[in-house]
Amino acid sequence: MHKSPSGSSLGPDGLDLSQAFFKPITNAAPPSTTKRHLKISVIGAGNVGMAIAQTILTQDLTDELVLVDAKPDKLRGEMLDLQHAAAFLPRTKIHASVDYAVTSGSDLCIVTAGARQIAGETRLNLLQRNVSMFKNIIPHLVRYAPDSTLLIVSNPVDILTYVAWKLSGFPSNRVIGSGTNLDSSRFRFLIADHLDVNTQDVQAYIVGEHGDSSVALWSSISIGGIPVLSFLESQQIAYEKETLENIHIAVIDSAYEVISLKGYTSWAIGYSVASLARSILRDQRKIHPVSVLAKGFYGIEDGEVFLSLPAQLGRGGVLGITNVHLNDEESQKLRDSAKTLLEVQTQLGL
Repeated sequence: MHKSPSGSSLGPDGLDLSQAFFKPITNAAPPSTTKRHLKISVIGAGNVGMAIAQTILTQDLTDELVLVDAKPDKLRGEMLDLQHAAAFLPRTKIHASVDYAVTSGSDLCIVTAGARQIAGETRLNLLQRNVSMFKNIIPHLVRYAPDSTLLIVSNPVDILTYVAWKLSGFPSNRVIGSGTNLDSSRFRFLIADHLDVNTQDVQAYIVGEHGDSSVALWSSISIGGIPVLSFLESQQIAYEKETLENIHIAVIDSAYEVISLKGYTSWAIGYSVASLARSILRDQRKIHPVSVLAKGFYGIEDGEVFLSLPAQLGRGGVLGITNVHLNDEESQKLRDSAKTLLEVQTQLGL
């Protein structure tokens, strides 16, 4: 792919002007070897991929950003559009190519590429097409970025995270799905809006499948450190379970509503994935509900399945699974969600 000119060479003969502009320091020590050069690759330059790329740039999360896509013209256009904003952004080298070699040495590979559903196509057929796409993508990332963490955003994210794990051969802590990180943000927003408090003061998780069988963990919700349901019960304040269920339904329907109104979702997932990238690359050790290998946690024992659990993220990827309290009903719903995903994997022959 034709590359946008960069560096200190100007003019037809490639005149190097760096020495003319800057006088070197004598007896200077070499750069510290302890400093890390961070590199993020985004696979897929569609609406979601570009929203993620743009958010990563504005939040100064990487030294080098790479875009990979199968459409060279669109890819070059997106690269140039971002490069032209350089005066307004933190200094980041931006590259783009249809060749996966450009991802070499990446610390984090974010996969957003995926097939769109054709009219009349079954969900299973769409899944099979996306699995075929991943069979092309993942081996390239393993070859060029063998020490990277894979962050899968493509939908259905839980199934495709499992596929990426199997295809990559990476340890499970280095293969993560964006899962219900965004669902949980929507959940927190709706609770905060309902109670007229700041969303950042609400601690609440959606776990399980990123989809219709997701589970709202009502029993562990807290606001400003106060457990909500136990507080209401201790104060003998009545609440209707139907109201809680309606908030969960609104979370599930949120993405569908945005898609029906503007055709796709992008900005919220961009911020969600950037928050995951920050936690991983900066070793923040924050807890996010993301899609992880769930076997052995919360009573899920019947097979290898990826679904969202509250996980601590850092430089090693998934550092551990948080032991959040689940009541009996929530535990059963989580196991049912795992069973739903396992049935789909069986149908696909995975």
